[in-house]
Amino acid sequence: MEQPVERKKSVIVLYNYVGEDWYEKLKEVDPATLGFEPEYPIHVSTLKEEYDDIVRALRRVGYRARAVNLEEDLKKLERVLKRSRPDVIFNLVEHFHDDADLEPAIAAMFDLYRIPYTGAPAFALSLCQRKGLTKHLLLDNGVPTPRFKMLHGPTVPKRLGLRFPLIVKPSWEDASYGVEKGSVVRDREQLAERLKHVCEDFGVPILVEEFIEGRELHVSVWGNDPPEVLPPIEFDFSELPADHPPIISYAAKWNPLEEVYHRVHAICPASLPKRLLQRVEKVAIRAYEITRCRDYARIDIRLRDNKPYVLEVNPNPDITEGVSFMDSVEQGGYSFDQALARIVEFALEREPPPPPEPKPDLPPVDTLIRVRPPES
Repeated sequence: MEQPVERKKSVIVLYNYVGEDWYEKLKEVDPATLGFEPEYPIHVSTLKEEYDDIVRALRRVGYRARAVNLEEDLKKLERVLKRSRPDVIFNLVEHFHDDADLEPAIAAMFDLYRIPYTGAPAFALSLCQRKGLTKHLLLDNGVPTPRFKMLHGPTVPKRLGLRFPLIVKPSWEDASYGVEKGSVVRDREQLAERLKHVCEDFGVPILVEEFIEGRELHVSVWGNDPPEVLPPIEFDFSELPADHPPIISYAAKWNPLEEVYHRVHAICPASLPKRLLQRVEKVAIRAYEITRCRDYARIDIRLRDNKPYVLEVNPNPDITEGVSFMDSVEQGGYSFDQALARIVEFALEREPPPPPEPKPDLPPVDTLIRVRPPES
């Protein structure tokens, strides 16, 4: 007797994007017009190309996969959850209605419909958007993070309680948005100017923390029981211009038309002595677990006197091939296809049990009410 053919699991790669893709425009730029010699390609993948790459990779490892762009349409989301219900959602939604605060709400919808999805739950997504709250939680659980203040206006307090140099960041932004060359300040005058700028452009609260002038690492963690640390990445800032602090600014991370993008270099694996690597791994896993990350995340760390300090916890980091997380994955011995398959498998392990059997109908309420007889 022939064995039945096992049905392939279905995966919807879900994202949300409207408008013009800036990376599409980069294809029209001639590198010779930049005024400097680019070290890395400026014609990078568009968002659609990245999502299509993920779909093709999942198909190669045996999943029925397709990409769906929500395009800010709740009805489209409902169709995905009800009519086109997949076995798992590969969750790449980072905002809704152009509001990053709604990212956790989309994940919560998956929970309500009891559909497994990749990456962090709504709680972790919401928590890690709030840098100050995350840092308080880390400190309360013994995870080192730079000393900091949360400010709610552009005025510099008389008693700041922090040592210069400082770095100033919008509190509720991610992906280094709002981190610029001028974000590192070395006196109260520079701090006042930067607070005014961030307040006007991003609002409050504003995170002000002591700047760790040491080695910077991206430490990727994945898995759940137990989580596993992948080979860390270290960043080489030695080729940055003299007036640019040794940081990964928004331009250095995302803009191939800026020279700083081509002057920060990733080294993977980072060269760390065994005992220091063990300390880094321990801190990264603790941060991952405390913030309730799951499946995969990236922990940004700086070293001072061989002590690791957690800067940020990034659930659902960028999984583009050749970027931090995937660089670490490949150094860990996994291909792009294998890594995506493993992330899907993490989600499928949480496949919810079938709904409980309906309870038998109860008799009408009035038959359950006993009227107390009047006292004689």
